[in-house]
Amino acid sequence: MATVELLFSALPEHVRTARLVAAAVARRAGVDEAVLDEVRLAVGEACTRAVGLHMSHGLHTPVRVSLIEDEKKFSIEVGDDAPHRRFSLPGGTLGASGPATAEANGGRNGGAAVGSGLVEAEGALLPGARGEIPEPVPEEDEGDGEMGLAVISGLVDDVEVTTDENGGLIRMSWPTTEPVLP
Repeated sequence: MATVELLFSALPEHVRTARLVAAAVARRAGVDEAVLDEVRLAVGEACTRAVGLHMSHGLHTPVRVSLIEDEKKFSIEVGDDAPHRRFSLPGGTLGASGPATAEANGGRNGGAAVGSGLVEAEGALLPGARGEIPEPVPEEDEGDGEMGLAVISGLVDDVEVTTDENGGLIRMSWPTTEPVLP
């Protein structure tokens, strides 16, 4: 199992670098070329979310990205150190309880869908930091950041989000074929 670890300061300008590194490592690991745009977008959303959480909580610790190549899958983990609270996400399960389930994806993420389409999970989400420094977000506006996780769940079939008072981790996986070596 080969692993590449990337730590970067929680600044929006570093998200692009993380996206490019993730795409390059995914290509080398054997992720299908047709899926590489989805990998880039999903990593961008996850890193943007982590940067926004760090900035809004005044954290100076780095955002963590692990790129993990297994025999038949490629995984990316994006970690933050921000404390999380409860939230609801329409159409899927994202949180400490387990992997994502998206009714909108026709159940392709597995698991059981909740009747109302809303599920409870751990994590306070904040708007992404795309070139701007987010202001501290009042508690009633924290749901605005749920969009990033909704986008990720639409892009990635195998996604899991875990959170607690010490931070969060988004784990995404894609199947691989035989790697193409240069």
